[in-house]
Amino acid sequence: MRWLWLDRIVELIPRQRLVAIKHVSLAEEHLHDHFASELSPPGGSEPLPPMPVMPACFIVEGTAQAAGILIGHAEGFREKVILAKVSKAELDLDAVPGDTLRYTATIQQMDAVGAAASGLVEILSAHDPARPPQTLARIDLVFSHLDNNLAGESFPEENFVFGESFRTLLRTSGVA
Repeated sequence: MRWLWLDRIVELIPRQRLVAIKHVSLAEEHLHDHFASELSPPGGSEPLPPMPVMPACFIVEGTAQAAGILIGHAEGFREKVILAKVSKAELDLDAVPGDTLRYTATIQQMDAVGAAASGLVEILSAHDPARPPQTLARIDLVFSHLDNNLAGESFPEENFVFGESFRTLLRTSGVA
């Protein structure tokens, strides 16, 4: 995995729940194109200013990474945990530069061939810590343990899913 959509793991209850945070920053290059200023808006003479918004697919991927780490941790990262299905993705708000996202992943079901998890993504207020978090998204995911798949395929022995970036995230977050 080249990109991590999580900055830090702040809570891990093995086999139950993982909480991670992501700071949305204008330094992230993808925000400059999503959405760039519109030079000639339809029917208007003034150009529209840029409106940087974190793409919804990255919010879903952040949820998948949080849940995947939780599921992988349950078996000591011996399994190659891959996202098999996004069962539900309901997004109510936009994430913009300056927002802090809190991802809460909860295991709903887990067995030898895979797991199901639910994710809640919330926006935390940097300006008013007393303000309650706002729900940004509710996402349900299904994962497969790649080596126990039903197709009977074989895969490389090395765990390419939980590579160096994930190990760095775990180490710097204090997760064994």
